Amino acid sequence: MDAPARDRTLIGSEDGTLEPFKRPTREEAMEAVRTLIAWAGDDPRREGVIDTPKRVVDAYGEWFEGYKLDPSKELSRTFEDVQGYDDIVMLREIEVESHCEHHMAPFLGKAYVAYMPTNRVVGISKLAKVVEIFARRLQTQETMTQQIADAITDSLRPAGVAVLIDAAHQCMTTRGVHHRHVSTITTQFTGVFKTDATLRQRFLDFVNR
Repeated sequence: MDAPARDRTLIGSEDGTLEPFKRPTREEAMEAVRTLIAWAGDDPRREGVIDTPKRVVDAYGEWFEGYKLDPSKELSRTFEDVQGYDDIVMLREIEVESHCEHHMAPFLGKAYVAYMPTNRVVGISKLAKVVEIFARRLQTQETMTQQIADAITDSLRPAGVAVLIDAAHQCMTTRGVHHRHVSTITTQFTGVFKTDATLRQRFLDFVNR
């Protein structure tokens, strides 16, 4: 018996290719939470958790709103009047709150983002917004680091981009190996930050100051 079309969007078609993704309804998402509560061993009808499905879906809507947002739009308004400025533009210690795609567990940390402008600069708050957009999606830290660098490169066409993220993953601190004092550092360098070791070191010095 064939699986319903809605199911095939998740499990793939008979030839092994994936069907177009279809987002579940809010009620379907809430029902999935009820199932997880029951699977954990609790009664989803119990007073203390009866409203939990609604709260979880609301929280997921906030945590994963990055799927609805376009980072290129945040970087679309630029300024050409830089009055001769030709050095690094950098934001330090941008808060990162994301979830890994493997366990959907949070990972929390800081991002450091820099670029070397050519003729255009962007409002500095927009760099933080780009980090936030990618953080509010399911992914790996490695992927997010590259996505941030690629978005800035594609929109601003700078001479180079540098991104460093330092984060602690709860899939490692609260389960599995239970290493509570370990953080993961990922970097991505493009353009002059990749080819110029002195410039790259300046960025790292700014990170560690």
